[in-house]
Amino acid sequence: MTLPEAPFVAELTVEAYLQGVRIDSFLVRHFRNYTPYRMQRLVRAGQVRIEGVVAETSSRVYKGQTVQVRLVEPPDHLLPPEPRDLEIIYEDQWLIVVNKPADLVVHPCGNYSTGSLANALQAHFDAQTQFPGLVRPGIVHRLDRLTSGVMVCPKDHLAHRHLGMAWEQGRVSKSYLALVYGEVADERGSVDAAIGQWPGGGTIRMSISPDSIEPRPSRTLYEVIERFPGFTLVIARPLTGRLHQIRVHLASIGHPVLSDEFYGPSAVFRTSDLDRHVTRLASPFHGAGGTLPTTGQAFDRRPGDDDAGEDGEEGPRIPIDEDPNDPILLNRQALHAHGLKFLHPITHAAMSFEAPLAADIDNVVRILKSRRAAAK
Repeated sequence: MTLPEAPFVAELTVEAYLQGVRIDSFLVRHFRNYTPYRMQRLVRAGQVRIEGVVAETSSRVYKGQTVQVRLVEPPDHLLPPEPRDLEIIYEDQWLIVVNKPADLVVHPCGNYSTGSLANALQAHFDAQTQFPGLVRPGIVHRLDRLTSGVMVCPKDHLAHRHLGMAWEQGRVSKSYLALVYGEVADERGSVDAAIGQWPGGGTIRMSISPDSIEPRPSRTLYEVIERFPGFTLVIARPLTGRLHQIRVHLASIGHPVLSDEFYGPSAVFRTSDLDRHVTRLASPFHGAGGTLPTTGQAFDRRPGDDDAGEDGEEGPRIPIDEDPNDPILLNRQALHAHGLKFLHPITHAAMSFEAPLAADIDNVVRILKSRRAAAK
């Protein structure tokens, strides 16, 4: 990577929350693809000025001061940019909102060192700036790799800070569409059950078992959207943000998400599964680990279902043999992040975004509607 012949020069104003920090720490907040070491090199080389005076490595900044930096060296903490078509719902100078497809990890981790949403966003941002690395995608929330739907990613440090605080303080409204096994009896309800790590160990599966590891209070609201013989489309609103929360909570009340390889009876959903007309699946109290009883022949379990990567991401999926007489309709959990509401981190305007139900889940819903109509 090389910089343009004329170095990029930025003029910054010190924010109140960065009052008193050292100059290199201030600069890496604004240029997050640079490490403190690289910024210290620029300071030592006389490329940074505070109020017109050349900065020292020990210099500190104070609210309202003007800082000027000449970026004569490239960033040294840059995500590999990987161009990819993105479904952009909204974008401005501070943030971007996308509809994440299934089978895309949010950030490089574990078994997925490349090919992430963050890598794609880095390529998208690089196309908008004078040279690669001026903007780094911020991650303030995550979706499981196999969950599709709406995500927001901040572009700068202040938007990242304010959005992160909004998430921590519960000032973000999230809604998910889930297609579940069984006919949910109540029109609406809530699940209040602490979630911890599954006591069996060896995976990142979560559990509501009394002996789960480090359980934390968790609450999910749900409402029925539409019922079908043996299945229900629900909207779920998590009021807390635990790993796999919606999947664990719905499974714990006997309505696991279709094709959920961790918390349901099946790693895939086949055409023959459309005829499993059950009201509710018997569910172990712990809500995780182990195959749920079914009313018919055994569901498919994917070899290696217990494998998992870091950061809550499932490990590589081992394909199940195709059956031309019983094709697979879904090979990932039928969970979709449908809506997101929050106040804009900079303008404070009310923001509301929705991502239409993903095509693969929508296809199953259409089939269920068609079969229901034909049965009348």
